[in-house]
Amino acid sequence: MPPLIAPESYKPYPRPVLNNPNTMDVILEPADNQRLANLCGQFDEHLRQIERRLGVEVNNRGNHFRVIGDQPSVQAAEGVLRQLYVDTESDILDPTSINLALQASGVDALVAKGPGADAVVIQTKQATIRGRGPHQQQYLNNISQHDVNFGIGPAGTGKTYLAVASAIDALERNQVRRLVLTRPAVESGERLGFLPGDLSQKIDPYLRPLYDALYEMLGFDAVAKLMERNVIEVAPLAFMRGRTLNDAFIILDEAQNTTTEQMKMFLTRIGFGSTVVITGDVTQIDLPRAQMSGLRQAVEVLNKVDGISFTFFTARDVVRHPLVQSIVTAYEDVDTGRGDK
Repeated sequence: MPPLIAPESYKPYPRPVLNNPNTMDVILEPADNQRLANLCGQFDEHLRQIERRLGVEVNNRGNHFRVIGDQPSVQAAEGVLRQLYVDTESDILDPTSINLALQASGVDALVAKGPGADAVVIQTKQATIRGRGPHQQQYLNNISQHDVNFGIGPAGTGKTYLAVASAIDALERNQVRRLVLTRPAVESGERLGFLPGDLSQKIDPYLRPLYDALYEMLGFDAVAKLMERNVIEVAPLAFMRGRTLNDAFIILDEAQNTTTEQMKMFLTRIGFGSTVVITGDVTQIDLPRAQMSGLRQAVEVLNKVDGISFTFFTARDVVRHPLVQSIVTAYEDVDTGRGDK
């Protein structure tokens, strides 16, 4: 049995799930270790490139591959994997050839044909919020219908913003009694050293994006009053241990930086009448490379559990400044040699 903390390149292959429409098992024949290594790339960088472009999760053991994601994206990924494996017989693959293969396969058109979700419109005190594009609409729809929801994709796709909007809507409709927003306090490649101030001042910089979303939707005064009454709680993930959260809307942001133990701890905090949204970008993991991301493992372990939804975003869903989508796409096309980084 593999250890819970393992190199990111180690991906245990779970048993097949036959009746899951968002999961596909792909067996590439003939089994050839050299060709498989060519297909996956160093540190599985080619698989990560396919994941980012299509918004899917790809896991493999030998010539057995498992693809998890939206049904049209899964179908597109299966076709790309099979075609690339044919190419490995005569070519040495690199990020450029992977990108060309993705473009030539017409995957963008195939993914765009995916089923849309019913429109969900959220009215807060400061703004009216609705999903832009099919993935955001599906995300809002999933949150309204499931107790546990995962939103996975690159920066700027609205994962956290829409989750906070859904939380405020649930609070104002009296569906929950409080909001709990949390994220792991992990340094993003920097060494911050000693931070002066009390506990709140030390952890606030890590939680600033959550505050920003609250302020934009409710205003500064309303947020301050709700926090004074403990209706809104913003805290680092470590503070969740030992608690049971009933009648709450709980958001775990930046979940790619949780360890496997932290993710399990967080998921077991859920009480009655609660809704949970977990957001993260598996291409921006700041954990030490020896540690597996709890978000990645959760996708593998929980994809077949009823009552849990997964929404996978891609660069096409970026809704920030128009240049952000181009920047995300450009980084996808560059060989960084860092696997998930």
